[in-house]
Amino acid sequence: MESAPVLLPALQEGRARLDVAGRSLAGDELAGAVGAVARSLAGARRVAVVAHPSVDTLVGVAGVLAAGGTAVPLHPAAAPRERAHVLRDADVDLVLDDDRLAALTPRAAHTAPPPGPPPDETPALILYTSGSTGQPKGAVLPRRALAAGLDALAALWRWTPDDVLAHALPLSHVHGLVFGGLGPLRIGSPLVHTGRYLTPVEGASLYFGVPALWGSLGAADLRALGGARLLVSGADRLTGAVAERVRRLSGHRLLNRYAMTETLVVASPRPADLGADAAAGSVGRPVPGARVRLDPVDGEVMVRGTGLFSGYVGRGPAVDGDGWFRTGDLGAWLPDGSLGLLGRKDTDLIKSGGYRVGAGEVEDALLAHPDVTEAAVVGLPDDRLGQRVAAWIVAGSPDRAALASFLAARLAPYKLPQEIHVVDALPRTDLGKVHKRALVADRARSPQGQGS
Repeated sequence: MESAPVLLPALQEGRARLDVAGRSLAGDELAGAVGAVARSLAGARRVAVVAHPSVDTLVGVAGVLAAGGTAVPLHPAAAPRERAHVLRDADVDLVLDDDRLAALTPRAAHTAPPPGPPPDETPALILYTSGSTGQPKGAVLPRRALAAGLDALAALWRWTPDDVLAHALPLSHVHGLVFGGLGPLRIGSPLVHTGRYLTPVEGASLYFGVPALWGSLGAADLRALGGARLLVSGADRLTGAVAERVRRLSGHRLLNRYAMTETLVVASPRPADLGADAAAGSVGRPVPGARVRLDPVDGEVMVRGTGLFSGYVGRGPAVDGDGWFRTGDLGAWLPDGSLGLLGRKDTDLIKSGGYRVGAGEVEDALLAHPDVTEAAVVGLPDDRLGQRVAAWIVAGSPDRAALASFLAARLAPYKLPQEIHVVDALPRTDLGKVHKRALVADRARSPQGQGS
């Protein structure tokens, strides 16, 4: 089988620059550091890299790829049991942490990465993703998928070496590592990773973030982003309230794209699609190389194409006989032909009394109330209805009778929450997604809290 083109050409050609949490590497010095790591990994097939927000993490992952191996990012805060599961499940040969990487990447290194990249179907990354049950599963991403996904984004967003990308995303997930880390090494745009918190960066033209981050940025920081070219949101549902606040303060409409660990980027608007007439809730149209269809029964999003993963470690085929992968997300085609997302099939499709209720619609109605700043809706088991609609909200001191009347004017009776819990904060993952299963688990442990 013939070798594939170089996966990270900007790195190989000395055109890349990384600035992470104040430490910088660029040009031949960066390429040399990656080459030093690559040459130290002779014989290692799968290499775990503890994904701290650091230059060394990106150098380590790039070094594994340059050596023809498979990188397995480890979340630095993973519990010992989860870490042990990942290392065992992925059959890791070696673990690289920042201290070991620092010893392998002297600032004076100018060793070129090994020539001859491996074939496109060679695994590049194994990214672990939590499902609804059981231990995290390792999604195997081949080099073909990384190249296709990054090139699709570069074409749609007109992402070029003239851009400067800024973000503060974890380097253990697709959004921060693949799009936000390997993307600059393929395309050649400098990366500025601001550490744990996103701060405005002078000269940055692209910003990546998740809805929770965009919703938490202060007014001054959002105004400071006015000079950027594009603000991108992903990894979770973007509410209208957050999108409108960002638009009002920064002057930018957030580009809301759709991607998963298993599929990389599925759909995205183009910057030209972000006008005032853009369909609310749209994540754009399928990107080049991706095909999307919706299950005719329940609307589950199904994907096939060049950005699709190879499968899960140690498991059977993840696609059907025609190559379609079921995402578990619920979607709908919007009037303008773009894709809208309605939530997760396992948590956001509620079957109550013979009706189908979308959690997102109920959340939008709750968030329209001026006292409600956050909302999460799930279906709970119910002997009579099958499932009942339950909501958790972050609010001041809402008048429950007034809130009930407010919802009744916006939702059909069968969509109204049968219980509403007022909490100080919603549990979230490290990517900022609302952890709905944690809400359900807490509710099961404390049934006396119903309707609190």
